[in-house]
Amino acid sequence: MIRIAHISDTHITGESAYKGYAYDLIANEVNRLNFDFVVHTGDVTNNGLREEYERAEYELKKIQKPLVVVPGNHDVRNVGYDLFEEFIGPLNGVYEFRDGVLIWVDSTIPDLSDGRIGKHKFRWLKKKLEEYSDRRIKIVAAHHHLVPLPNTGRERNVLFNAGDVLDLLLRNDVTLYLCGHKHVPNVYRVEDLVVDNAGCTSCRKTRRGDVNSYNIVTIHDDGKVEVTIRRVTGEEVKAQHRPVKPKLFVPRGRRLLRIVQLSESKVSDRVYFRRKVLENVVNLINEKLKPDIVVHNGDVVDMGIERNFERARELWDRIERPKLVVPGHSDMTYLGYELFSEYFGEPETLSFDGFTFIPVSTPQYETEIGVVGRFGQRKLAEELDNAENFRVVFMHHNVVPIPRSRERGFLEDAGDVLKLLTGKGAELVLTGHGGNAFAVRVENTIVINAGSVSWELHRNPFGNSFNVIDVYPCMVIAFEVQATWGSRRLLGVWKLKGSRGGAP
Repeated sequence: MIRIAHISDTHITGESAYKGYAYDLIANEVNRLNFDFVVHTGDVTNNGLREEYERAEYELKKIQKPLVVVPGNHDVRNVGYDLFEEFIGPLNGVYEFRDGVLIWVDSTIPDLSDGRIGKHKFRWLKKKLEEYSDRRIKIVAAHHHLVPLPNTGRERNVLFNAGDVLDLLLRNDVTLYLCGHKHVPNVYRVEDLVVDNAGCTSCRKTRRGDVNSYNIVTIHDDGKVEVTIRRVTGEEVKAQHRPVKPKLFVPRGRRLLRIVQLSESKVSDRVYFRRKVLENVVNLINEKLKPDIVVHNGDVVDMGIERNFERARELWDRIERPKLVVPGHSDMTYLGYELFSEYFGEPETLSFDGFTFIPVSTPQYETEIGVVGRFGQRKLAEELDNAENFRVVFMHHNVVPIPRSRERGFLEDAGDVLKLLTGKGAELVLTGHGGNAFAVRVENTIVINAGSVSWELHRNPFGNSFNVIDVYPCMVIAFEVQATWGSRRLLGVWKLKGSRGGAP
């Protein structure tokens, strides 16, 4: 068993922003308890100044356990990255321990709050994960958060390449990702990866009137990971995850539902729209796949003008199966707000055969940035509570980062929306932004993003594609289908956790 104390965002300074008594309380508790080592995930100082580093060097020595310190965005202000190496240690590194390894990486960009694990550091991290692939426990630590966080206001500062980093960690069976940055403690399970965000240890800037805290991580010999968020008031919140075994499942019983998921058809008269590809997909749906329902996750047209909607509607009507569609950001350009409703109607909740499909409209006028909003979140929560069967939520903007797509907070309240979906236990969430197919399970909620079905400007090495999702009584299987040739690749297989009503 390995026990780790995870602290973050001390913001040591001579100013009132620093709460020295909170730091001392936590440091003394860490020294009293049985920890194998301590990880500080950045923002050691407040402004990266020499006098702050001098004090930080003194304060960090109060922790009498092996200590790994990761740089944060505040630490690299004022060329503080040079001082970090002088007073604290290397910006990137490896710490080996019994049965495992901790790899920490500098995710900061000088003088910005944003984060990035750039090309060279990404390759270095990949090489280190391959080098230590035999370790039972693999931990990666950085300052910036990997998935959107709740209770942080407008979503921003997630790693620009969070999707690529998340994909890398999942492919290399990383046990734990440690981070800080947003001053909000939170724990998510993404597949078998535990994403552990620490709150702030000794900064006055907390969220929603919260208090200072740190996290206690226990990794058991059987692979179970427990995280306890411990506040200075003594309050504790615990989460735990046991890895899924076995990894392979066999469908039992008849298939209950087949969904064909499309996105980014972007119908237009521009050269980037591949009409023949979309026509081929329509034929595949009608003649071979024969789904129970087709869901289009937005960007139906390239620009919200009438001739594009006319062409899109003509192609949409050729699909001989039940259909649902929500608008994307390109649908809402120009006259799109009026024309989308005129040609496709307002998205409405649909229930049939033990399944409920709940639409969420996220796009805004003339911007790629989407929002659900506090009012929309309350409405979504009510719909999730009222549905007594298998719930499928579908929207345009993605709620988890997508590989090969720069994350800039496209859904500005993604953190709160993701927490709502996972907290309510939504079984399936379908999204369609980013031009690349990707699927993960966050807690017990399966999130599947569709790539571009017929738009040449996409980010998917597999080419234009769409997804086929099959639901069985015990499991969900998702495939990405190449839109021209019909070849498939597996996106994921997930065992279902219990049942609701007459659904699986």
